[in-house]
Amino acid sequence: MTALRVTAESRGRVDERQLIARVISGDPRAQRDLYESHVDRVYRLAYRLAGEEELARDFTQLTFIRAFERIAEFRHDSSLATWLHAIGVSIALNGLRSVKKSRARDVPLEEASGLGTTSRSAEPDLKARLSAAIDSLSEKYRTVFLMHDVEGFTHDEIGAVLGIPAGTSKTRLFQGRARLREALADFREEWVS
Repeated sequence: MTALRVTAESRGRVDERQLIARVISGDPRAQRDLYESHVDRVYRLAYRLAGEEELARDFTQLTFIRAFERIAEFRHDSSLATWLHAIGVSIALNGLRSVKKSRARDVPLEEASGLGTTSRSAEPDLKARLSAAIDSLSEKYRTVFLMHDVEGFTHDEIGAVLGIPAGTSKTRLFQGRARLREALADFREEWVS
């Protein structure tokens, strides 16, 4: 099974390298394939960081503009997806700083596609408090929490995207979750059932 996994992974790397080479050569179909393969996940992450559709669309567009401008610089040290997400996180965080948006969201966090993995519905006040608690986390905790617990990135991927060791990602997630537990402590008995 390991040999099959390595072969499939190797094949994915070869296909990725071929796609990137075609993009660099100016092949419009390759550009579309690259975009379509990654746009949904880049957008979801941008949406979770920005909290609003318009900013998320802008950040996603800027991510791909920058990626296509710099695709020839891609060194294959990580996956193309990790490289794209690093660009996307950088653009989103810098964009949020430049527009000086408050972290209060106009749209509930759960409206992002695929957010919940549980069918259990929470009390509306808990949802509002959870969203506010996530928004109140410092940028370093919020980013790791959203990438890991909401989007499903591994700590290695988060480390590669944010330029931090995987252990730092784990620590930030642990500390961010602790802050969320404190902020939501009065709901604990209701939610633990």
